Amino acid sequence: MAAAVDTTRLASELRMVLGHLMRRLRAEHRFSLSQGAVLGRLDREGTKSIGDLAVAERVRPQSMTQTISDLEGEGLIARRPDPADGRRILVELTDQGRETLEADRRQREGWLASAIAEDLSGQEQRTLMQALALLRRLAED
Repeated sequence: MAAAVDTTRLASELRMVLGHLMRRLRAEHRFSLSQGAVLGRLDREGTKSIGDLAVAERVRPQSMTQTISDLEGEGLIARRPDPADGRRILVELTDQGRETLEADRRQREGWLASAIAEDLSGQEQRTLMQALALLRRLAED
């Protein structure tokens, strides 16, 4: 019979390891965490309102407005009125934003892909692939 898992300790270790990995990835990142999240979401999901972005990223609308202003100042996103509701503003990636995001992804993913290829055995890579599905499930709950 398998020993019981101490889920509290497992959760603590997982949080610490993921935090460390995120800090490593951020060191390879051109954008702040919030800016990268917004750019990535716009790239994956398309045009969004500032309110929708704030809800999706679980931040206050005022915080999202500041993030959007910063990204707009760099020419990475553009705002336009919502044709269905003139009171709402929609946000979308610019061509420059898409190119900059892709370059940033290549840099970060290049580091991580190299680390996976060089530091993990084939079996460890397959185990990581299986764990990824579980981590995704936890993140979506």
